[in-house]
Amino acid sequence: MSDEARTAIGAAEGGEPLAELRRLRAARAELARAEAEQVRRARNQGYSWVAIADALAVTRQAAHKKFGRR
Repeated sequence: MSDEARTAIGAAEGGEPLAELRRLRAARAELARAEAEQVRRARNQGYSWVAIADALAVTRQAAHKKFGRR
């Protein structure tokens, strides 16, 4: 588990549960936006779906399905 995850879990344990759930939901949405942006940057720089999928620890098909052009 990463230090960031431990920090988030520790903060969530001490706060008001509903407020922490909202905060975690917002953090998850921000992470999804950042992840999508980095995938776009990687593709624009010529990285393959295989390389991107490897970095995300998913299959090429899963990466392409989630981030491919729609």
